[in-house]
Amino acid sequence: MIERTPGARRALLTPAALAAPAAALSGYTVGVTADRRNDELATLLEARGARVVLAPALRIVPISDDAELRAATRACLDTPPDIVLVNTGIGMRGWLEAAEGWGLAEPLRAVLSRSHLVARGPKARAAVHAAGLSDQWSPEGEGFEEVMEHLLTRGLTGRTVAMQLHGESQPEYTEALESAGARVIELPVYRWAPPTDPAPLHRLVDLVVARLVDTVTFTSAAAVQALIRAAGTGTDALLDALRADVMAACVGPVTSAPLRGHGVPVVTPGRARLSALVRTIVEELPKRAVTLKVAGHSLTLRGHAAEVDGVLRPLAPAPMAVLRALANAPGRVLSRAALLQALPRGADEHAVEMAVARLRAGLAIPNVIQTVVKRGYRIPVQGG
Repeated sequence: MIERTPGARRALLTPAALAAPAAALSGYTVGVTADRRNDELATLLEARGARVVLAPALRIVPISDDAELRAATRACLDTPPDIVLVNTGIGMRGWLEAAEGWGLAEPLRAVLSRSHLVARGPKARAAVHAAGLSDQWSPEGEGFEEVMEHLLTRGLTGRTVAMQLHGESQPEYTEALESAGARVIELPVYRWAPPTDPAPLHRLVDLVVARLVDTVTFTSAAAVQALIRAAGTGTDALLDALRADVMAACVGPVTSAPLRGHGVPVVTPGRARLSALVRTIVEELPKRAVTLKVAGHSLTLRGHAAEVDGVLRPLAPAPMAVLRALANAPGRVLSRAALLQALPRGADEHAVEMAVARLRAGLAIPNVIQTVVKRGYRIPVQGG
């Protein structure tokens, strides 16, 4: 796991500073599973105050020397496709670069220039234009469902469709096209491979299960599946955390499909852009914050910090876990044994007492965490 946010961001933030756009995500931790462009996404998140955990779920492996891609390219030259579905910009560029290496770039461009080119999104469209070609249609929402509807309404009986694969086989779409009467040529322009170092991904799984990140971002469906695989026997615990406490933020509907299949609620931007994804996180995370009126003070829980009367006070994981447990049961007394369940495994009741002491010191206001003799602790809500 790599934490990118400088330690200086953990200092107290005044109400004026906290109200600035640059502090919109201060106090929150965001997991980033992307490999390509993860630095760009991390920078956008950090610019809004987030603490970022980098944990690439996969890496893209070009397959310019792959026999399957070369055979599929030959098939396109021998039987020019009526329709070509360009899924990604990197896939289009990689295909043409591979063809260049085989001495087939110009024949391939000639075939593509006579085809009905469908570019699934602006990056794919830009790559088409950079190749000196023109696309005939692009979906507004960039989803496969829109693409399939467009293709099916054109009538596919007897037509040949060349489809760039999005890192791996997509049998559901291939089967739908074939069922409509099309001959499909699959183009494996790149493949997903496990990360070179899997440790950060496994660490991110632990952080999600422990509710120590507030949201996890995904830019591909394959990354979702890789995170779930990394959980191993802890898959149920991972999915439970994503269903209830850790927000899953996906760049688009294709990426979110595997999570929705597991019953995980997902937030997605209106357009599949990293900047739009960050804006969605900025809009959605604060809505989930718990706010209480306690002893004449306003107390709002962010991911790893408490906002007290507009001042952000970062807290260590154990005090934050105790605060979250108490805030989820305002006014109720929670025993040391109950609070122990919120702490990492291996902790004892003495660790609860230490966490409470550190929590009180971190909040720096009296009477917010009350001790109820021989029973435990509570947060006295306004009027309680």
